[in-house]
This record gives sequence, structure tokens and C-alpha cells, in this order.
Amino acid sequence: MFSMILHANDGSEHAFGALKLAIEIAKNDESTLHMVCVEEIPALPEFIEEVREATLTAGRRFHSVIQRARTIGDQNHLEIKTHVLVGHPVRVVVELAREIAADLLVIGATGHSGLYERLIGSRADRIIQLAPCPVLVVK
Repeated sequence: MFSMILHANDGSEHAFGALKLAIEIAKNDESTLHMVCVEEIPALPEFIEEVREATLTAGRRFHSVIQRARTIGDQNHLEIKTHVLVGHPVRVVVELAREIAADLLVIGATGHSGLYERLIGSRADRIIQLAPCPVLVVK
């Protein structure tokens, strides 16, 4: 049913729960599974150095997340294609879903951004509204 699945992972336990379900779906459908981690940059960076630093930080911050995801993928005999990107998480995830022509986007219901969710609204809600494909939100 699904040939291209994208999973967004912020390193939270909810995200890894969603990854495990994404792996099961990918194995069942013989799908390609991509995973994206997004390092958020300030909305209005003052200097280009802030953007460069965020890019360098993303690689370091998400190294353990990617390693853990690959280990889980290996245990399930499934290759996970990983992406570490910088920008606004909702925008980056939606753009990557379009770029790879994802048939399904799998995300965790909550993550590391609890304060943001309470004040402004859930990123999961925004992704659901903007995604070019069905979104599976895992509790």
C-alpha cells in the first residue's frame, strides 16, 4: 500500500515509538523508509554564523538519535535512509515529504516541544494540515 514512508524523529521516546510502527509498516509493505531529524534555527537569526552553528550542532545533536534508529532498523532487517536538516521543523518535514514523494508520514504525538505545544499549538497538528500525504500520529 505504501512505497515511500517518512518518519520525523526529534529524539523523544514518543518519536521512537512512532519509528517502531513505521518500521513495521515498511516491512509489511516492502517500503522504503526515510527518517528526518530537524535542528530548529531561530526564527530571525541575526547573523549567518547562527545558521552555520545550528547546522553544525544538528549533526552532533542527532548523531545518537540516528545511531539508535539504525540499530533498530538493523535489528528489523530494514535500512533507514536518514536526513539531518536545519530549519523550521514543520516546514522542513513537509518539504521533505514532497521531495521524496512520501506516501505516508509517521510522527509521534508529542515530543521535546511541550511548552511550544501548550502556547502556540501542536507541531503535529500543523504537519497534519500541511502534509502532502496521509499522516499517522502515534501516541
